[in-house]
Amino acid sequence: RINQSRERTMKKWIWIVLAILVIGGFFFYSSYNRLVSREEAVNGAWANVETQYQRRSDLIPNLVNTVKGYAEHERTTLEEVTDARTRATSINLSVDELTPEQLERYQAAQAEVRTALGRLLAVAENYPDLKANENFRELQAQLEGTENRIAVARRDFNETARGYNVAVRRFPTNIVASLCGFEKKPYFEAAEGSDVAPKVEF
Repeated sequence: RINQSRERTMKKWIWIVLAILVIGGFFFYSSYNRLVSREEAVNGAWANVETQYQRRSDLIPNLVNTVKGYAEHERTTLEEVTDARTRATSINLSVDELTPEQLERYQAAQAEVRTALGRLLAVAENYPDLKANENFRELQAQLEGTENRIAVARRDFNETARGYNVAVRRFPTNIVASLCGFEKKPYFEAAEGSDVAPKVEF
């Protein structure tokens, strides 16, 4: 009888341990998959940010050439835009490399482009023929639209990263995140004047 009692007790503990393992395994599985889904959402949001910055970068050569046709002696301004574009496009960050320092560096390079473009567009004020040029007007409109898209993409990235970061930090999912190497993502910080697209009043 004592042996039977011990066997029943052992079987009960085996079932308890198995139940704990099954529940723990299910929790680990579901938490891991949720983190993967959120991380992929962050990856997609970052790709959208890069796409919009690339779109702006692709507009710059045509804009510079159009301005050059009317204001070639504004060489310093034209070179500043080209140089800022070169510096910005030389920084290639994958979402896995995003640290607060790297993102700050990336954002600073993009801010240089924005500032240089603002100066370039201001040059048009001195050249009525350039302001009236249909190609310039179209490029300027595309640039404004792109700046707005950049702002939306950055906001979407921040919102997606925030959801991911909350999941990474929240207990008990943070245990799975720590074991599997899921790390917090940095946010874009608002730069002064970043809420207003560059404009030229015609």
